[in-house]
Amino acid sequence: MIARAGKPMVRVVSIETPEPTETRRIGFMAGEISVPADFDRMASEEIETMFEGGG
Repeated sequence: MIARAGKPMVRVVSIETPEPTETRRIGFMAGEISVPADFDRMASEEIETMFEGGG
């Protein structure tokens, strides 16, 4: 609704309904990739060195 001086002047409405997008499938790559058990610790020494300013 677009108003002027508190009086409704125009109502904004959709002309067309957008086309539905493709539905995302959760888990569609199950079994195709693997994450190492130590993923959260990988390269931790190098990362610490970068943050601490080491060379």
